[in-house]
Amino acid sequence: MSITRRQALGSAGAAIAASSLAKPAVAATEPIRVGYLPALTGPSSSTGIGINRGIQLAVQEINAAGGINGRQIELITRDTQSDPTKAVNGAAELSHGQNVSVVFGPVNSGESLAVVPLLARTNTPQVHPCWVDTLTDPQKYPMCFRNAPTNQQIGAAANRYVVEVLKRKKVAVISDTTGYGTASVNAYVPMLKTQGADVVYQGNVDAANPELKAELLRMQSAGAEAIMPWSVNAGFLSRIINTRGQMGWDVPIVGQTTLGSGQTRDLLEKPEYWAKVYPNNFRPVCYAAGGKLPDRTLAFLDRLKSAKVDVSDTLLWWIAVGYDTPRLIADAVKGSGAEPAQIVGYLNQLKDFPGVFGDISFTSDNHNGYRDDDCIMVEANSLKEGAFKLAPGYT
Repeated sequence: MSITRRQALGSAGAAIAASSLAKPAVAATEPIRVGYLPALTGPSSSTGIGINRGIQLAVQEINAAGGINGRQIELITRDTQSDPTKAVNGAAELSHGQNVSVVFGPVNSGESLAVVPLLARTNTPQVHPCWVDTLTDPQKYPMCFRNAPTNQQIGAAANRYVVEVLKRKKVAVISDTTGYGTASVNAYVPMLKTQGADVVYQGNVDAANPELKAELLRMQSAGAEAIMPWSVNAGFLSRIINTRGQMGWDVPIVGQTTLGSGQTRDLLEKPEYWAKVYPNNFRPVCYAAGGKLPDRTLAFLDRLKSAKVDVSDTLLWWIAVGYDTPRLIADAVKGSGAEPAQIVGYLNQLKDFPGVFGDISFTSDNHNGYRDDDCIMVEANSLKEGAFKLAPGYT
């Protein structure tokens, strides 16, 4: 029997329709592609190395348990090498060439400053743990969420500790020349002045500078009673601590969380140089006054030990935020779907996600998910299994 052109077109249309109806069933078995932009190498890699241990464990656990609605997570990693240009290139590849559903990272603010606008233009959902305040803005970047504190939260905890607990009013503020370092100094100096502190030294120094004695002598000559460094570079921070020790200058160092990392400790000339160093950290992953970690964190440490994940040379909060993020993404996909609008819609209503690093909540008007009262200061030389005792003055 011969068929007309209209019948042929109708048959073709029916075939196309049937094919398109079948696609969701095929797509439902495909992996969920998650982009990941850590700094695994380079001068700012201490954060990324720790976070990477957590994210790898979480993805393994999720996939071993059957994935998300039967779909495995495929983690597509691009090492930013601590370089904003490489971070931008990696983000462009993930959002265009790899067609990921969501991106985690970059994990350092200097790289995120370059990447956040790019991912916003490509309508790619993004979760990052970076502190610079401008890195979330629901109006400018409606698909970008921060599952960590802001510079304002971090600065408030550190500045309050220096001025109100240590009773030091003459302060030296120093950073490296990265985007994170300069943004931190610009944010924290006005905050200190508002609290009544006298900022007697303020400087941004190349992190590769092997000699920092001249800078510390300027601080000392200006009458500084506390040094507040802001950098994620363990080498830079260790040189500040070592120089203070060589000078025999008994002044507290209060600031960025990397001051307490195992990498910084390993670069110290003498263990006693770590005394009177007080880094930022976070209550859910620190020892309470009785010397005990929260139950959720203890259970997490047990999983890390079972998986043979090393915590001795890094910070527990880095591993924890890395572990929490795939679980947060998995909840969003499980609850809504893997399309960008679905993930963003879910996160805009997220309430008290129970992370090891802390409970996270978002609204459509607030994409900063961390709690103020979980930002605290700790004793660097109390480091044990990536966690710390609270600094003197906390209960």
